[in-house]
Amino acid sequence: MGKQSNYVSRQPDENGIIAWSDEENAVWHDLVERQLKHIPGKACDEYMHGLDLLNLPHDRIPQLHEINEVLQETTGWQVAQVPALIPFDEFFRLLANKQFPVATFIRTREEFDYLQEPDIFHEIFGHCPLLTNPAFAHFTHQYGKLGLNATPKERVYLARLYWFTVEFGLLNTKDGLRIYGGGILSSPGETEYAIFSDKPERKPLVPLDALRTPYRIDIMQPIYYTIESTDRLFEIADLDIMALVREAMELGLFEPKFPPKPKTDAA
Repeated sequence: MGKQSNYVSRQPDENGIIAWSDEENAVWHDLVERQLKHIPGKACDEYMHGLDLLNLPHDRIPQLHEINEVLQETTGWQVAQVPALIPFDEFFRLLANKQFPVATFIRTREEFDYLQEPDIFHEIFGHCPLLTNPAFAHFTHQYGKLGLNATPKERVYLARLYWFTVEFGLLNTKDGLRIYGGGILSSPGETEYAIFSDKPERKPLVPLDALRTPYRIDIMQPIYYTIESTDRLFEIADLDIMALVREAMELGLFEPKFPPKPKTDAA
C-alpha cells in the first residue's frame, strides 16, 4: 500500500456521483460477464446470495451509494471512496469503522486479465457480496480494529491472515470446495485453479499457521487454507489474535512454497 500506483481514482461530484467513461463501463461489463461464467458451482452460497442482494448492474460501473444502501441494510457496512493506494493506517482505520475502501478506478484492457493493485471491479465484485454476510463482516471489522493498534511488524503478520481468508480463503463444504476469498472470486484463472488444480496444497485453516505462511501476490497461490463454514470466521475473530501474532513472530515464518520473485533490471 505504500507503492506508487499507475492509476488515478476518479473523484465523485458534489452529489457523490462518478462520471465513468463509456470505455470504463465497457471494461466493467466485460469483466462481470466473464467472471459470471466462472463462479457458478465454485463460489460459496453466501457469496452468491450477496451477489443477488447487491444486484450489480452489468452495463455500467455501480455508484458507491447503490452498494452502500444494501450493505447498510444487511450488516451496517459502507464502502468508502479512496485514492488508488492508501497507507496502512488509513486502511485499518476504515475497516475499524465498518468502511470498506474502494479505489475508484478500473483496469485498462492492457491489464484486463491481471492487475496487482485492487481496482473497483476487484473490490466490489470480489469482496462486497460477502460484506452482506454477518460472519465475514464481523471478521473484517475485528481485523481492522486489531490492525489499527498494531505495530508495523505486527501488521505484516496480520496481513497474512487477511490474505489467506478475505483474499484467498476456501470453504470445505458438504458439496465440495467453494470460494469465499475476493482475490480468487475476481480472477477467472484463479477461480478455476483454486478449485480444480492438483498443484496447490489445501489445508484446514489454523490461524497461527496462516500468520506464519509467506505469500506472493503475483503468482497463483501454492497453498490455500480452508474453513468448514463462514461461521468459523466469527470464532477466529473472537480469538486473541494478537497473542497469536506474537507467537508467530517468535516462531518465525515457514519456508516459502514458491521461488523468489525475479529481480528486475532496475532492482
